[in-house]
Amino acid sequence: MTIKISRRVMLLGSAGLAAGGLAAGRIAAPAIAQNAPIRLGGLTTLEGPFATGGQDAYRCIQMELERINHTVGGRKIEFVRESSNAQADVALARARKLVEQDNVDIILGPLSGAEGIALRDYSRTLSGKTIVNGSSGASDTTLRNPSPNFFRFSTDGTQWMAGLGRHVYQTLGIREVAVTAGDYAFPYAQVFGFNLEFCRLGGRATHYWAPLGTTDFTSQIAQINRSNAGAIVVVHGGTDGLAFMTQYAQAGGNKPLIGGSIMADQTMLSARGPHRRVMIGMISGGPIADVIDDPTWRDFVERYRKRWLNEGGFQSPSIHGVNYTTNLYGILHALKAVDGDLSNNQAAFQQALAKAEITAPTGATVKLDHNRQAISDIFLNRIEERQGNAQVVAFDRARAINQTLGMPEEQFLKLGAPSRDNPGCVA
Repeated sequence: MTIKISRRVMLLGSAGLAAGGLAAGRIAAPAIAQNAPIRLGGLTTLEGPFATGGQDAYRCIQMELERINHTVGGRKIEFVRESSNAQADVALARARKLVEQDNVDIILGPLSGAEGIALRDYSRTLSGKTIVNGSSGASDTTLRNPSPNFFRFSTDGTQWMAGLGRHVYQTLGIREVAVTAGDYAFPYAQVFGFNLEFCRLGGRATHYWAPLGTTDFTSQIAQINRSNAGAIVVVHGGTDGLAFMTQYAQAGGNKPLIGGSIMADQTMLSARGPHRRVMIGMISGGPIADVIDDPTWRDFVERYRKRWLNEGGFQSPSIHGVNYTTNLYGILHALKAVDGDLSNNQAAFQQALAKAEITAPTGATVKLDHNRQAISDIFLNRIEERQGNAQVVAFDRARAINQTLGMPEEQFLKLGAPSRDNPGCVA
């Protein structure tokens, strides 16, 4: 069965529950029997630049729900799918639909950074509902003004760059980089994480920002090629990343490439074109790699290939698929711990979420901090050509990276929120 891009609601499992009423100011959950199905709403990006990643997120969710026969804690799970386009206002509208019309108990999502901040704020208006992140990686979603019913078992964009700036400066010996990045929340977090290490060691960075959905990078590439940068740090994703890399290859670019986490992913590498030539050898950091020396990961990849390789799947699960799965594992762990009990405004369930310690598909241990944000492992990766396929191979691993990269939280917060005007280049 092929996953189709659709804005229509699709149900897996039993028939839906009747819609609940609305309370003034805050949306209250209706009283339901504890043996009724649990309604899990999925929200991912099936429209716009990250559509392929969103499709893979739903592949992985479906695979894992099939594995447990859509049942946890003695209760069936009905999965209600919705789609966004990586824009915060659209994600918010679809989340409201899931809660107010589809009467879901839990939302799993969203995918992109600004969407995550919007849903974090929305979660504060909800009573008896829980939102668990999908793959959204903006740091401020949980670091600043966290919501008590928003949880993130996936690490954020800043965490994903842990160790990369130090590797570029100390191991590769590069002292100046050109940073090309999307002009929105998630790339800000990635650039911030890279620069915190690279600039503090003495490195210099020049930044080139582009709005989400940019298709023409020729002027930017010409400036970068004329610069003294010893490498290019590319923090784009989806069709933006493909456009930049294709045009960079066509312009004869030959500077070493350092990739943001969603650049080094099968959503990029599975696409055909000249970009693949320049991507071989690219170094990156992130929560996954195609090749990780861990039996849990090998089992997950084998099951994924068996289920999806002939139905539109990649050679290896995407970063978005793995992040959604990691957050799904957190949900399932907590539901099992409370025997599916969502009574009392989900109090016991949310306490179980906060205390959960799970194993991600990569084999990494995940637990949450006081802001309900993941502490977990980060991989340093290199793109290699193996058996005719471009693969992301982990060559190093930093364990138990927290959201402030080991700095005291108060000191980290004083650095300010990541933005185009605050890219983390602190001397």
